[in-house]
Amino acid sequence: MKSKIFLTIALTGFLTVCFGQQTPAWDKWNWLIGTWVGEGSGQPGEGNGSFSFSLNLDRNIIERKSHTEFPPANGKPASLHEDLLIVYHGAEGAADKAIYFDNEGHVINYAISYSEKSIVLTSEKVQGMPFFRLVYTLLEGGKVNTRFEMSRDGVNFTSYIEGKSKKSPDATL
Repeated sequence: MKSKIFLTIALTGFLTVCFGQQTPAWDKWNWLIGTWVGEGSGQPGEGNGSFSFSLNLDRNIIERKSHTEFPPANGKPASLHEDLLIVYHGAEGAADKAIYFDNEGHVINYAISYSEKSIVLTSEKVQGMPFFRLVYTLLEGGKVNTRFEMSRDGVNFTSYIEGKSKKSPDATL
């Protein structure tokens, strides 16, 4: 009886060590973690907002929250755009992934690719929908350029909105 109990405890300990969750590394995202404030002027047609990237769920995901206010322009009333992006590691050997939600009801699934100074999120193919690409590029002086693009074929993308941001320790969302 004692040997069965010992074997059960030893096996449980072994499985816990072998299959215990590892905290994923987010090294490629380090330069984006924090709160960012857009450099828009808030003039007609230009949004004014901020976004933040933070590690959450015991460093297993990255969460981006964004808040942008658009002033009235060209007969359109002022508007507010808020969104949430959850970044997570793909299965072993697969690309990292993200899922996006916004206050307009959009949901976009992304695959993520990396270069030395850019993180590129490209939407998955959805029948009858355009492709979307979200690109974060690290600029001189620690600023970030954010570009959101659209494409009908997934190859030729056109910029829809673009802006520069600077890191700010006291910005709030």
